[in-house]
Amino acid sequence: MADPADIRPEPPFEVCDDMCCGSGCEPCILDLHQQALREYRVRLAAWERRQAARQGEGEYDGRH
Repeated sequence: MADPADIRPEPPFEVCDDMCCGSGCEPCILDLHQQALREYRVRLAAWERRQAARQGEGEYDGRH
C-alpha cells in the first residue's frame, strides 16, 4: 500500500549559465544548484527503492 505522505522528491530549481554573475561569489548559484542536484538524486534514489519495495510487498499475497 502506498504511503500518501511519501511523495516523490521535487527536483531543484532550474538554473542557466547566465544566472552566474561572474564575480566569483562563494558559493556561486551554479555551485548551489549542483549541490541541490546531488542531494535530489540521493533522495530520489531512496524514494525509488521504497516504491519498489512497496510494490514487491503488494505483489506477494502469501498464496503460492
